[in-house]
Amino acid sequence: MNSWIRITALSALAVVLVWGVVEANAKDTEQGSPPASVPTFATDNIGREGHFYVGGHYVGEPGKEIMFGAMYVEVMVPKKIRHPYPIIFIGGGAGQTALTMLQTPDGRPGWAYDFLNQGYTVYVMDFPGRGRSFYFPHSEADGTISDPRTSPLMEEVWSGGRPPSTKQSTWPQYPKESEWPGDGPKKGKMGDPIFDQFAKTELPVVLGGNTEKYTTEALISLLDLINQPVILLLHSGVSTSGWELADARPKLIKGIVAAEPVAPPIEEAERGRTGSGRLWGLTNLPVHYDPPIKDASELQTVRQDKADGPDLIPCWVQKEPAHKLVNLESIPVLDVSGEASYHRPYSHCIAKWLNQAGVKTTYVNLEDVGLSGNGHIMMAEKNSAAISKFLESWIEKNVH
Repeated sequence: MNSWIRITALSALAVVLVWGVVEANAKDTEQGSPPASVPTFATDNIGREGHFYVGGHYVGEPGKEIMFGAMYVEVMVPKKIRHPYPIIFIGGGAGQTALTMLQTPDGRPGWAYDFLNQGYTVYVMDFPGRGRSFYFPHSEADGTISDPRTSPLMEEVWSGGRPPSTKQSTWPQYPKESEWPGDGPKKGKMGDPIFDQFAKTELPVVLGGNTEKYTTEALISLLDLINQPVILLLHSGVSTSGWELADARPKLIKGIVAAEPVAPPIEEAERGRTGSGRLWGLTNLPVHYDPPIKDASELQTVRQDKADGPDLIPCWVQKEPAHKLVNLESIPVLDVSGEASYHRPYSHCIAKWLNQAGVKTTYVNLEDVGLSGNGHIMMAEKNSAAISKFLESWIEKNVH
């Protein structure tokens, strides 16, 4: 009996010790985890991922060559692929990197993870001359580097933290901004932790040079490496290279989602700016039209006498009969615009150009589908997941 009692007592002690070790390990794991102040989110749906570079070529005299024009790429593959066509994110204007698509400034998953969680393989990148892609300061080929946007300007054009600074740089829709994340009197302003986090991501801007050319070449290299049909998701200034990619490899593009791609065609209009821009309609570099043209001036453009609606600008269009974007005609396009964005006065001009050039394009003001109050950096805003859900629903219905 005494032996039985001793065995029982030892067994109980062993259980206590084991649970003590388990509990201690759990506490150690908990202690090793980042605090709530470090923004993290679950990535359970990632099956595989990769980090690599595409494009680029050597420059420099013999013995001093440097790899120039390469582009950093991340790919994430879901554990269960539910959609046959990967998404290539060609987004972020001057000063932004892949982070814009990976995580919001208040720590939520970005659009790349939204689509990954729906079963899409996704590709995001830092374009040549920015982020993890090399900027070559000793060559005119990469353009000149300027200061990043100032934080007051970011408050003005992206977060709604302050009104436009001049009458010339204003736009009628700016008071409608409501979706920038954060609360309190400093929402969208310097000193607010969320705005400050976003301000830290802003990089110097590369001006001039051949950055668009090298970005397009790197994207073509990426698509040739993937070697299967994809969907493009375009945003902001780098979207010109997205249109050029579609023109260069139309058989590999199943659809294009354009979230405020840089616009309008032919002439600048951003916040009171004037002067030439995107003389080939959507791009600064030649793309294929039918009847064929050798120079952008052959497009024969004219500005509308009257805008298509209140608070909009007249668009530049082609004189009829219009030249057709022959390589894009079979690709369905969705073009969306945020209600409060400084792009709103001219966002529709991209869709107008595409439709006239024979490309079936659906244009949507986001507030018309229940997504109101968005600015240009909509993937960072409070309803970003709802916007990506709308974009994904359009893909489901229109990309086959």
